[in-house]
Amino acid sequence: MQIQVVCVGKLKEKYWSDGVAEYAKRLGAYARLEIRELPDEKTPDSMSPAEEEQVRTREGERILSVLKPDAHVVALTIEGEMWTSEQLAAHLDKQAVYGGGSVAFVIGGSLGLSPAVLARADKKLSFGRMTYPHQLMRVLLLEQIYRAYRINRREPYHK
Repeated sequence: MQIQVVCVGKLKEKYWSDGVAEYAKRLGAYARLEIRELPDEKTPDSMSPAEEEQVRTREGERILSVLKPDAHVVALTIEGEMWTSEQLAAHLDKQAVYGGGSVAFVIGGSLGLSPAVLARADKKLSFGRMTYPHQLMRVLLLEQIYRAYRINRREPYHK
């Protein structure tokens, strides 16, 4: 199965990069992983709602340009459904068996995802109602994908 993680912004601190590298290495036994880092827009502290929408639109255009046409897209958004690890595992298993074999997870920039990206998403997933740093979200997502594969294969890790 092909897993694509599309994210806005770069990992700046080594500990985030190390976390991503660790889970990417672990996932290599289960799926082909591609992480696409896209540039984020400058977001000054005082922006009008129209300027914020322009930022989301520009970042959204970049996101949409790298999504494969046949990919099953899961957008991470605070307004999404909250799943258990087992539900994520079941969803990935279903996509591997009945889907096109390609799942793309999307993590937006600091202002969230554009309406166009949300409209393209097949599923909207929330990791809770709190806001997380985008760098941490990338590590959390990869850990949960890894956990999902372990659950589906009934391998020890998930408790």
